[in-house]
Amino acid sequence: MSAKKNKAAGQPELPIEGAPAVPPAAGKRKTPAAANGNGADHVVAETVEAVVPKPFDPKKLGGGLHTRVDRGFLDYASYVIRDRAIPNLADGLKPVQRRILWALHEKDDGRFIKVANVVGHTMQYHPHGDASIGDALVVLANKRYLIEGQGNFGNIFTGDPAAAPRYIECRLTELARTELINDEITDFVPSYDGRNKEPVSLPCKIPLTLMLGTEGIAVGLSARILPHNFPELLEAQIAILKKQPFKCLPDFPTGGLMDARDYQDGKGSVKVRARIKTKDESTVVITEIPPTTTTDSLIASIEDAVRKGKLKVKSINDFTSETVEIEIKCPAGVDAEKMVDALYAFTDCETTIASRIVVIKNNRPVELTVSEVLRENTEQLVAILKRELDLREKNLLDELHYRTLERIFIEERLYKAIEKCKTNEAVFASVYDGFKPFEKELIRDIVDADVEKLLQVRIRRISLFDINKHREEMEKTKAELAETRKNLKGLTKYVIGHLEALLEKHGPQYPRLTTKSARHEEVDAKAVAFKAFKVSYDRESGYVGFKVSGEEFKLECTKFDKLLLVFKDGTYKVSELPEKLFVGPELFYCGLPDRERIFTCAYTDRKASYLKRFKFGGTILNKAYLCIPDKSRILFFAPDTPKTLYVRYKPAPHQKINQQTCDPAKIEIKSPKTRGRQLSIKDISSVTAEPTRGWDEQAATPEIVFA
Repeated sequence: MSAKKNKAAGQPELPIEGAPAVPPAAGKRKTPAAANGNGADHVVAETVEAVVPKPFDPKKLGGGLHTRVDRGFLDYASYVIRDRAIPNLADGLKPVQRRILWALHEKDDGRFIKVANVVGHTMQYHPHGDASIGDALVVLANKRYLIEGQGNFGNIFTGDPAAAPRYIECRLTELARTELINDEITDFVPSYDGRNKEPVSLPCKIPLTLMLGTEGIAVGLSARILPHNFPELLEAQIAILKKQPFKCLPDFPTGGLMDARDYQDGKGSVKVRARIKTKDESTVVITEIPPTTTTDSLIASIEDAVRKGKLKVKSINDFTSETVEIEIKCPAGVDAEKMVDALYAFTDCETTIASRIVVIKNNRPVELTVSEVLRENTEQLVAILKRELDLREKNLLDELHYRTLERIFIEERLYKAIEKCKTNEAVFASVYDGFKPFEKELIRDIVDADVEKLLQVRIRRISLFDINKHREEMEKTKAELAETRKNLKGLTKYVIGHLEALLEKHGPQYPRLTTKSARHEEVDAKAVAFKAFKVSYDRESGYVGFKVSGEEFKLECTKFDKLLLVFKDGTYKVSELPEKLFVGPELFYCGLPDRERIFTCAYTDRKASYLKRFKFGGTILNKAYLCIPDKSRILFFAPDTPKTLYVRYKPAPHQKINQQTCDPAKIEIKSPKTRGRQLSIKDISSVTAEPTRGWDEQAATPEIVFA
């Protein structure tokens, strides 16, 4: 933005000279970008080359400043996406989690370690302070798979925090040691200060991305991966290797009931409900809660619904400790089954959780489905196991080669020849010459490292050498080598066997906690709402609402109900349930609107009086309508159809009939705008559904006949 534009916008002008420009840093960076549309991967960032610093030019300071701001933002965004918030597809871990596990591995001796010590050691690799490390470690420990905790690590049900790091201890689980750590096939990079080396990613042989689940918010990008059941993921990987269909659904540590018909392989959402049991006719107990909630937040949502009149609750007691137990007492007249439906409708006992699987793949964030992540993890598992087998084959060949050298060196007494040698070169030459007659027995050519190792053999080893034991060890090594080569040839079968062994060993430890259901029964919120509001009308003050102390039109309403207000001049409207609404003293009727309900109305326009029956039908909220002609007034208005109407006339000279009855059921039902049937041209004093005081029971009362 130019200085002129800044001034026009009311902002201080940017300096145009006298300030040095700071060149942007060089090197490769990451920058957000649009999707490339290739395959299933939705690429949201790409590599760009840094701008080469140029000599300072005061005339171009504005452009240089913009360039610096833009580059700084892109560098920051790239760092947050790749190195803070989004997990890596290779091992399913965020950088802080990977560094914690690596620090635990370096300090691992099988015993528990103070969390404070682990946090301090991790700070050699993680530049963002001890608080973030401690919090991430507690989260990992509560997920049970990788870190075993001892002490108070908080409570995922109540939301209670963990104890201070100096009071709690942890160590790697057996699963983490065997399936996540292997120093020999791990690639390293320098740490942030260059003093240490940390792993780029751990050689993970389990589908951690979907096992752990995670949430991450980066610059313009967010991820929400729901946790899945470990044994079911292993079964899905076996199905992938056998080229069979599979399906995986989330599984939450807090349990609950899940409706996953909208999950869409990780690109949709799931509905999760609390598990609620009826203890007796007036008591319900919540035994499992949905994820993203705690017992405190759940109780708070129930209390909020009570305050808003959506629920009626006598008492709430929280007995949660190792398991969830929230007891809710229903008030008199409220059935426990209705309370269960109302809890699902109006509180956090039912939540919807969206899923968006975004991970770092090849240094770039991509959006995948559950199936795609599992296939990537399975391909990685095959590659890692093959790499381990190749490494084992090499080690066994080296071991076999050395054992052969050792046997020849001792049995043929080649060590005797080196006694006369006076230099190191002569010793090496003597050993090389001694092995020449036995070249056909060797696995490979002898090298200096082999000679160095042979020269380190102790006299005790030579004097106690047992040829039979040596042969047994050789045969055992050859058998292991043959087995390794067999596994390399049948790699898929070997990987399936590895997964089946994992499933057999660890499957029983991780049962499914969230119960899958094909479909939740939809709860009609209006149908289960409690009538917690008592609406009344005070004619003297002219107010109507549930916070009005009046004697007319007393109604029991729910939060979802609306009010139908009809006035003496025939105006009517439908309004939201009010706390205290001023309507004046002319209110003739107040009730709940029903489009199909029949109303009976008698009105006069000073020339004649009319009677009609009608249905209000649909209305726009708070819009005024007329149900009688303008400049008329209502004589009688009531819902439904009275059996008989009693009509009394005002006294007049020469008037022979002072009262009559009529049957309103004989009038057809029409719209509110209909004029209706004429009752009389006489002045009417009252129209009622019951005989009023002064009604002459002895007098002849003719019935009104409608034309």
